[in-house]
Amino acid sequence: MNLQLDNQHVLITGGSKGIGLACALGFLREGARVSLVSRDGANLEAARQTLTAQMGEDTSARIAVYTADLKLPGDAVEALDAAEVNFGPIDVLVNSAGAAKRTPPEALEPLVWHEAMEAKYFTYIHMIDPVVKRMGARGRGAIVNVIGMGGKVASPIHMPGGAANAALMLVSAGMAAAYAGKGVRVNAVNPGLTLTARLQEGMKADAGMQGIATDEALQRATAKLPLGRIATPEEIANAVVFLASPRASYVTGAILAMDGAVTPMI
Repeated sequence: MNLQLDNQHVLITGGSKGIGLACALGFLREGARVSLVSRDGANLEAARQTLTAQMGEDTSARIAVYTADLKLPGDAVEALDAAEVNFGPIDVLVNSAGAAKRTPPEALEPLVWHEAMEAKYFTYIHMIDPVVKRMGARGRGAIVNVIGMGGKVASPIHMPGGAANAALMLVSAGMAAAYAGKGVRVNAVNPGLTLTARLQEGMKADAGMQGIATDEALQRATAKLPLGRIATPEEIANAVVFLASPRASYVTGAILAMDGAVTPMI
């Protein structure tokens, strides 16, 4: 299926690794130009090399990278401005930056809750806010927020991060309603366990709660998955690329669960 993304400008926050990097590859395969934003310049250069190695050296002209700390609204706007000067207005925004640390209940304190919102919620908001306004003024655009199932089901070791995820789901649905009449679609994807570097951190925290080894925690978690395996970043990216494409032109305000049916809810 041709997703009609050829030459579109896609900005991906958290695009240097994990799901964000997989999304970048997916959009490049569809002919889009991608701007990757991350706070780590070394990771961004490594991502650029990975993408060109997989797509071919001639793809390098369709890849741009920008270093920014998205906890700072000024950094977000600066990266956005630079990206639009380079490749033109943003057609698609994919937010995949930031993650809140897993914290056991007895270690929670107000600062941990604040840090979780800064790490996951505001890193998204600081880019969504200027982008959605510019898209609305132009009368077109699509936003996909990669959030997480932690905002649907409370976990004892992921309450601050889960709260940030739940807030982002509300923002996604609210922005979809607010900007639908202006030609902007906003959707969200909620991955469950996914084979990224962050998986090990979560398993370590879960193992601590259960008093078992990390490998054992991973085995137990995998055994609970109806599909019998953990998702790959590419599988999450496939859904993101479709939702961002004109082929999903009547899909907005959707919150897509991608946890392999672990949470059977309507």
